[in-house]
Amino acid sequence: MKTSLFILTGASRGMGLAMAEQLIRPGHRLLCMARGTHASLQALAQSADVPLEQWSVDLAHARDAAERLASWLAQLDPGTMHNATLINNAGVIPRIGPLSDADGADLSHALRVGLEAPMLLSASFLKATGHWTAPRRILNISSGLGRRAMASQAGYCAAKAGMDHFTRCLALDEAGKPHGARVCSLAPGVIDTDMQVQLRAAPAADFPDLASFQGLHQQGLLSSPRQAAERVLAYLQRQDFGQHPVADVRDPA
Repeated sequence: MKTSLFILTGASRGMGLAMAEQLIRPGHRLLCMARGTHASLQALAQSADVPLEQWSVDLAHARDAAERLASWLAQLDPGTMHNATLINNAGVIPRIGPLSDADGADLSHALRVGLEAPMLLSASFLKATGHWTAPRRILNISSGLGRRAMASQAGYCAAKAGMDHFTRCLALDEAGKPHGARVCSLAPGVIDTDMQVQLRAAPAADFPDLASFQGLHQQGLLSSPRQAAERVLAYLQRQDFGQHPVADVRDPA
């Protein structure tokens, strides 16, 4: 029986953890990359008899992770794969405030995790599986803030805008190949995660949009990580996945 391979970053909390839990199902094989590992995920995988590996990695040093991924993929038998999917989910928000007040190390870390890591991992994934005939997909988890400017969010907005645009370029690259991957940079909607808590706790003087984020929470307009994960994974299975390299989970089928 062939296996559907999933590689997921940022699987230690929030929507990433919820996606990992939902991907543990018969016929799947899952590799998670995050700062930490979860005994609960391992137990869930064992009970479902699903192969799971968890790598504790710092994606601010993505070159090491990308090289490790390439070596790991080279050891797999492509004939046993029904399909293969890379989900670049990891991301961080640098300190909330004007760019003029940014800490260099903090800003660099956010850009490395949010933009450099997805590019390097995508490059390794595509190169290592370039000879596979099984369908391949790359799903980049983007944000509405990659498409809408916001004060005090230059680092995060830039990382997500860069993700959107490199996905557009990648789609053009892959379209010219006989077995090119389908790729999409997908905005998952507004989710009640630690990132939202960070935004709601920002000093009002540093964050002009504070009230709007507090309002989303107070009005119950945030999706739970579980709900968001369900919608993202459902989008991944759509027949038109990759037809639009930059999309929103709320786009009609």
